Amino acid sequence: MKQVFESENIRFVEVSESLVNEYLTMVNDYEHVGRLIGGAPKTYTVEKEIQWVRGKLEEKATVWSMIEKNGDAFIGNIELMDVHDGRGELGIAITAAKQDRGFGTEAVSALVRYGTERLGLDRIVLRTDPANARAIHVYEKCGFRENDRSDGHVCMEIRE
Repeated sequence: MKQVFESENIRFVEVSESLVNEYLTMVNDYEHVGRLIGGAPKTYTVEKEIQWVRGKLEEKATVWSMIEKNGDAFIGNIELMDVHDGRGELGIAITAAKQDRGFGTEAVSALVRYGTERLGLDRIVLRTDPANARAIHVYEKCGFRENDRSDGHVCMEIRE
C-alpha cells in the first residue's frame, strides 16, 4: 500500500484490493456505518468492492484508506469528492472497531490540511445525517460550520 500522507497516529494510503475484506466489514455494518453512508440497507460484495477500488485508482481519485500507525489496523476511508475550482466535498467512514477513539477528528483535520496545503482548496464542504450528532461535533471541532439543514442532511463547510 502506497502511503500518500500521514498524521500523528494515521497513515493515509492508496485504496487497495488487499483491504477489500476490511472495507466490506465496515460498509456492511449497517448499524454503525452503512446507514450513514448509503441510506437503505444493502449488502456490498467482494466483486463490487474490487470494482470500486479499481475505479478509484484508475480515476486517480482523492480517496485514501486510513491505517493506524501503532499496529497497522484498518481505521476507515476518507475522500475528497468533486474536487474542482478550489472546492472539494469531504466523505469519511470509520469502521465500528475504531470509532470513539479520536481517529475521526485527527483524520478530518489532516484531510483539511492536505486539501488546503497540497491541493490548494479554499473551501471544503460536507453533508451528514442530522441524527449523526457525533460526526457533527467532530466537524465543528475541526472548524466546519453549518450552512444549511434539511430533514435529510446537514450541510457544513470550512473556508481557508
